[in-house]
Order: sequence, then C-alpha cells, then structure tokens
Amino acid sequence: MAEPSAARRGTRARHKALLALLREGTTHVDELAAALDVSASTVRRDLRRLTVDQQVARTYGGAVVPEAFHERPVAESARLRLRAKAAIAEAARPLVPTTGAVFVDAGTTCAALARRLAEEWSEPNDHQALVVTRGLETAQVLADAPGVEVVMLGGSVRPLSHGLVGPLADLALERLSFEVAFLGADAVDPHRGVGEPTLAETAVKERVAARAHRVVVLADATKLEVHDAPAWARLPGDWTLVTDADAPEELAGRCEAAGVTLVRG
Repeated sequence: MAEPSAARRGTRARHKALLALLREGTTHVDELAAALDVSASTVRRDLRRLTVDQQVARTYGGAVVPEAFHERPVAESARLRLRAKAAIAEAARPLVPTTGAVFVDAGTTCAALARRLAEEWSEPNDHQALVVTRGLETAQVLADAPGVEVVMLGGSVRPLSHGLVGPLADLALERLSFEVAFLGADAVDPHRGVGEPTLAETAVKERVAARAHRVVVLADATKLEVHDAPAWARLPGDWTLVTDADAPEELAGRCEAAGVTLVRG
C-alpha cells in the first residue's frame, strides 16, 4: 500500500492534470477518465473535491474551469477549447443570412466562425457576401476567400485582443448597418449582456449591436462562469446566445427569463 504522503502526491498530480485537461477543452467524465487512465468514478470524486474547492464548475456530464476575469492574449486563447469553438461556429452557421452585411467580431470564437465561412465561401459566385469586422484575425481568415468582401473598421488596435476600438471605429459604424452581428465576449450574462476588459470595448460592441437587425453572441461555457468583468455592454432585447454543450443546465432558464434565445453547439 502506498504511503499516505505518496497517495496525496498522486492525488495532487492527478488533480493538476485534470485541471489542465479541462482548460484545454476535454470536459466530459468519460474522456477525462480515458486521458488520465483512471476510472470514471475516480474522475467524479476528483471533480467533487475540486468543486468544493471552487476550482471547477460542474456541467452536464463533466466540468469546466471557472475563470476569474483575465484577458488572455489572442495567441493564447487560440489554443484553448478548440472543439467547443468549432461546435459553436457550426451551430452559428445557420444564423448567417444569405443577403445583407454581416458583422463578425474580434476574438478566437468569432474567428472560428470566420474559418467556417471561409471554407464555404471558397469559390467565386454571383453574389459576394459582405463581412465587416474589427478583428485582425477574422479579417485575415476571410481575406483570401473569393466569395466574400471584407471591410475593416478603423481605429486603434488593442494589443491583447487585436480588436479595433476608438473614434475611427465609431465613424465607420455611423455609415453601416448589419443583418446580423456576431459578437465575441470575455464574459456573458443573459441579463447584463457581455463583459469586457475596457469601456472602449463595450462601447464599440454596443454601437455594433445598435446597427444590427439581430445580435448573436458566441461564447464558450467558461465565459458563462466569469462574473467580475470590469465593463459590461448592454444588448438590445431578443439577442441570441450560442454556446457549447458544456454550458450549465440552468442557463436555459436564465436565458428564458431574460428574453434571450439559447443555441447550444
């Protein structure tokens, strides 16, 4: 039998590996058990312990790591929760209109939607789609797709998000309107809207939302566990939230109470 101290070290190491898997996007119990080479019951026991310690938040069939507000560099965000972002992009694709301008925000989840659209719009056609963006990565993904015309807002580039903000973006938005605006977010709450690191970010999102017939927020489940964002953008009524399957079950009730349409990828 292992010494108690050795057993504790083994448990701590397993917890560390479990948290790393959750941050990378492996969130379901069976997948976690296979990756750690332990039983599903061991994973469930570990998740209960980590939930008590407030290191994870349980979801249907698994868990996610709730984050205190922390704006990651876009290169770091691009490595996290890739499957969840791809699922969100796939679920959002039917919401892209066949005519009219579309706004696609900065951020890695919106860039995942841009990649999905670039694949579909890879061939020239009689009607080119018009996509407006404030994100450098979003524009880059779509720039080579012959079936889309890309328009970038002006403004200052925020170094972490690579999103454009400021008065030049405001001037451009005064002259534009959108059938649908797809917004990213650092935090999401059905009642409060979307949380961001700066007032400049919330200002441009509110202006985009005001120019759109429909607003769709793309956010993975971890963004629903962040509650202390410095600034919040209020969105028009009847907006839509597209998230992944790891979002908590109670989210549906919160969205219904706030008049928000929920779509799970």
